Amino acid sequence: MEVHTRHTPAFGVARVVLRPGEAVQAGPDTMLATSFGVTEVSASRGGIRAQGKPGPSVFTAPAEGGWIDLAPAGAGDVYPLEFDGKTGWCVAKDAFLARPATVRTDHGWPGLQALFGGDSGFLEHYSGVGPLLLACAGPVDAFKLGAREVITLRPGFLLAYPDTVQCRLRAVDPSGPQSVRTGEGLVLDFAGPGTVLVQARKA
Repeated sequence: MEVHTRHTPAFGVARVVLRPGEAVQAGPDTMLATSFGVTEVSASRGGIRAQGKPGPSVFTAPAEGGWIDLAPAGAGDVYPLEFDGKTGWCVAKDAFLARPATVRTDHGWPGLQALFGGDSGFLEHYSGVGPLLLACAGPVDAFKLGAREVITLRPGFLLAYPDTVQCRLRAVDPSGPQSVRTGEGLVLDFAGPGTVLVQARKA
């Protein structure tokens, strides 16, 4: 699977090039076009919808290979995050655009359970090998943190960070409203070394 992007960073489109018989999972409403012969099968049985959104589909290339163009619903960048099989990444839930079968979602990952106190938070953990394609609300910035360097981020701007980076979630105002599901009233502290990816517009 290869990813080529265009119209970035304002209105990103990603072309995913597939080898013969190779498949990619993506939202059906993000499919702009495909080469002839690429098939689509809904990954959510019976057309189940989650939170009002259609479930993901699996697009599979024919014997001669093919491609699929994916476009996020809103304006912004598209970003292929490469996985090396060693390091997992915590990714903003709304950022998922597409993934191959070699990249998996780790539901119930202990690190996020500890961060959110067992509740369903605004991040998901991924691991594996290959590109995870992300949809971003704006251009992508990378904060490269040195050892013992610490930064603070608003959750709405966070895109992804490797699970090797130390992370702490805390309230802006302990007496104010807070939500681990949306990030309202919260900030994230990150300690290096490592790289934290942010989107330059709020999701």
